[in-house]
Formats: sequence, structure tokens, C-alpha cells
Amino acid sequence: MADTPQDRRVRVQGEPVDAYPALAPETERGAVRRITVVGEPVLHRRCRPVTEFGTPELARLIDDMFATNHIADGAGLAANQVDVDLQLFIWDIIDDWGVRHVGHLANPVLEDLPATHRRLLEEPEGCLSVPGPHRELARPDHAVAHGFDLHGRPLTIEGHGYFARCLQHETDHLHGRLYLDRLPARARKSALREMADRQADVFARRAANASRLGK
Repeated sequence: MADTPQDRRVRVQGEPVDAYPALAPETERGAVRRITVVGEPVLHRRCRPVTEFGTPELARLIDDMFATNHIADGAGLAANQVDVDLQLFIWDIIDDWGVRHVGHLANPVLEDLPATHRRLLEEPEGCLSVPGPHRELARPDHAVAHGFDLHGRPLTIEGHGYFARCLQHETDHLHGRLYLDRLPARARKSALREMADRQADVFARRAANASRLGK
């Protein structure tokens, strides 16, 4: 079957594979870290580029980010969301066509796509660092991110629909920007009020998920 949205194979680092476990190997290996919350300085400044590739420390960070994302029921996670000041994010997400995408990207740069290659979609968006609320936010439905893998090899990841939103959301994180920062003031304030009301339940659910996974 051609490598199109009709091809239901899992994409690992952008490439289709014939078989893949329900629980990503990185998740199996990783430890759960605390997720930072809006207001913490590391979330509100541009992260440092990754300069040392292929190290055990970087591999361990990626594993831990996968495990943390999984117990938080996330689609993606940036390094500053586990209090690490590096331009790195991971994803484990099912797109609008039912295709699962799994991978990581360091030092991402979003390609400036012409308007003819994208359209704005206004859909609910949330964030693991803003536990609880979701708000409508317009983003382009197509994204292309260039960066590097764990070993420093160049990598290009293309996403459509929900996956495109994820690539943009996580790249924003590495620039010190949360989805809240793209909202009008009134919507941002209401989201923060909702977060205050709901975050205890969200944290409890994450802890229960971690316990079930033995993390």
C-alpha cells in the first residue's frame, strides 16, 4: 500500500513500519518525571539547542519524556515540560486518519509553508502544562518540521490535521510559548480559572496511571 493517509501503518520517525507495540519501547524504558506548570520560568523562555547527540543522557531523557507523556495521556511533550532546558520534543499521537505517529525531534524549525499548502483549522487545544482546560485555537492544518534525531541525523517530519497541530504546539513550547499565549485575554483568564479548579483531579489521574504502569 502506498505511503498515504490510507496506509494505516505506524510512522516511527516519519517512516512506516509493519509492526509496532502498543506501548512504545521508550515508554517501557523510561521513568516518569514531574510535568512543569504554567508560570514556571523554564516554560516561558526559549530553550537551548541540543549540541551533544548520541549521549546516554539524551537517550534517557527521551525515554523519560515518552513515559511521562504516556501516563499523562498526552499526544506530545517538550523537554521544558519536564524541566529540561533543551530544544527537544517527542510525540505519540493518532492523527485524523487513525494513523499513529511516534518519534522525537531536536532543534526543530517549522517550514514556512505558502498559504496554498495549508488552511486554518479552529479546534480545541490543551496542554499537559495547563492541566484541565481546552480552548478553541486556529492553527494551520499542515506543518513540516526540520531538525535532528537522537544521533544528530537530519530529520524532516510532516504532519496534517491533529498531528500538524501537535508539531506546532511542541515547537512553540521550545520558544517559550504556550497555547494560552495565543488566546485572547478573556479566554486565557477563563482557562487559568478552570485549571485551578481541575488540576488536582488531573494530577490524581496521572498518579493512578503511573501506578498501573509500575512507574
